[in-house]
Amino acid sequence: MEIQLGYLVIVLLLILYILADVNYFIRCAFVFFSAKMFQTKHKLTDITAILGICTPQDVDIFLRHMNNARFLRELNFASLHYYAVTDLYNRLRQRGGSVVQSAVSLRYRRFISIFQPYKIHTKLVWWDEKAIYLEQQFVGLINRFVNAVALSKHSFIQCNVMHLLQTFPETIDRPEIPEDLKLWLQAINASSGKLNTK
Repeated sequence: MEIQLGYLVIVLLLILYILADVNYFIRCAFVFFSAKMFQTKHKLTDITAILGICTPQDVDIFLRHMNNARFLRELNFASLHYYAVTDLYNRLRQRGGSVVQSAVSLRYRRFISIFQPYKIHTKLVWWDEKAIYLEQQFVGLINRFVNAVALSKHSFIQCNVMHLLQTFPETIDRPEIPEDLKLWLQAINASSGKLNTK
């Protein structure tokens, strides 16, 4: 009977791994709770960093370097880390709001080889009433080269961003919008305009 129960547990775990991305949820929990419990708080305007390494699960079909989809996945973990260490997530939830990533632009400069360690630096670059905009860089730990850089738009739901960020002293004064972000937002608006006419 105990052997049958053991087999049943193994089968259920296999089904869970097939139907759901279990590793993703485990890593999300690890990143969030380790940031909350073991790392010092950061200001919203600080550059935060999270470590990563390109494992065999991350590589493309040639088994040489990180595939494109994994870059976006790693950005998700870095964003989660940023929300945790700055306490932005808690303050957002206290106001009954939530957040979704509504756009991302990712530029690859050099591939990340298998087993290559890197950091992802996350920085708040601008915000408006509905969203914050993050710049994130994949930086090699050994050569310090910026392998990829991303701009991402995080849209807040049921929460005014300007009002929320006023509760952080470091964001009382909003900086000028960076030129590359301005051009990217113009491209997003142009794309939305094309889709809205259909």
